[in-house]
Amino acid sequence: MPTPRESILTALHSRISALSATALRGEVLPGRVPAAGLLILRGGEPGEPKVTLSPLRYHYQHRAEVEAVVQGADHTLSGHCDWMEAQAPRPVDLPVEGAASVKAAVIAVVLHHTNADPLG
Repeated sequence: MPTPRESILTALHSRISALSATALRGEVLPGRVPAAGLLILRGGEPGEPKVTLSPLRYHYQHRAEVEAVVQGADHTLSGHCDWMEAQAPRPVDLPVEGAASVKAAVIAVVLHHTNADPLG
């Protein structure tokens, strides 16, 4: 019978496997990245638990990682900008009217470009 930690990581892997990119778990980065991209789930670290008594429970904040890999990305958007680069994801809670907030990550994309017109 799998541990609760293993069940959680298996469920997370199942979720990312539903995406169009190939999803692996704990694998070494392959020599070729599929055209649709690659996601690799790393088990991470469970950290030290906080303990409560009566009943005895161990509360973890497990830090797993998902590596997103894209090979051959067009960093100029087919010549529309000089360079495009993504920054580290920032976790956010998105409000939903009449429901609990949605957990998401915002990935800032910096678009480098030069224009002759300051309004362009």
